[in-house]
Amino acid sequence: MIDILISAVAFMTAIQDAPQTQPAEQPVLRLDVAQTPASDENDLVLRSASQYAGFHRTLGEIREREITSGAVLDQSMDELAVYLARERLVRAWLAYSSLIAERHPQFLDDVRDVADFYGRDAAISALVSDPAYAGAFRYSDQASDSVIEAIEADSGEIRQIGEQYRLAAYDLQNERWANAVARDRQNRLAALTAADSVSAPLATDMFSTRFVSEAELAPASSLFASPAPRLPTSTPDLSLDPDVPYEPDRVRVGRILSIAALRAIGNDSRYSEDSIRTLLADPLAQRCIDWARVNLAQCVAAAHFEYEDSFCIAQHALLDVSNCLEAAQNRSN
Repeated sequence: MIDILISAVAFMTAIQDAPQTQPAEQPVLRLDVAQTPASDENDLVLRSASQYAGFHRTLGEIREREITSGAVLDQSMDELAVYLARERLVRAWLAYSSLIAERHPQFLDDVRDVADFYGRDAAISALVSDPAYAGAFRYSDQASDSVIEAIEADSGEIRQIGEQYRLAAYDLQNERWANAVARDRQNRLAALTAADSVSAPLATDMFSTRFVSEAELAPASSLFASPAPRLPTSTPDLSLDPDVPYEPDRVRVGRILSIAALRAIGNDSRYSEDSIRTLLADPLAQRCIDWARVNLAQCVAAAHFEYEDSFCIAQHALLDVSNCLEAAQNRSN
């Protein structure tokens, strides 16, 4: 038990130290080395967005997967851990959401008009220094509404799958294999740590310049739609409580609109490319994801039986993540 706790502490230490590690030491994704957007592969936003689509494709597979053994739970946990590693999921989420904003040509035209009047560099500087600035453009409300609706749909899908796995943890207590003592804790923690160096699948078959320009881009969860899970009638309502004072996070949504605005101005300057990289990061969302990873490791380390892994997946790899990837904030906080 002491060795397991030591491994958990080591995992948490690695998470806290991760920002100090240079991306070049982890060459598996290399999302940050795109030099020019000459092709889909080199377009940082498109490539990151395809990773977000890949995340939801993986979620669909996890949703349909029948839990028949501890190995199945291990597979689901490992697949999710790959996306939670480093900055992958936050960057992918922001990139995909920005493509939703690009579905509004009036918003993009107004951005171009402002850039033509004040100059490209001045417009880029304003968008990067104050992400909420993008919300001041005409027709930005329409783009914001589309972004918020898509994020809420995707977040709701994650919550549903999380609830599915949470309830499965109770059902699995009736299975003999699931009541076996979990003796693989060190291996589980090692697998979570190793997720940093594993490539995250991309849904490149659904993402290309042509797809983005011609298709009516929908929430990523709808790209891989599957039948709703059969949950007990007692399943709680996972939607936002209308009595709770929630409102869109202006900075977070503004960051997404700013990415779309920068792409509308044009990516032919190094300054613009660097600015997009800067905006493809949400420190608060990333900190939230990091804590979800830490809590997942702690949950795994403390688990005594195989069925408890289903709860760890539900609570920390799904429900916590859903809360991180929201476009709203509670005004009472």
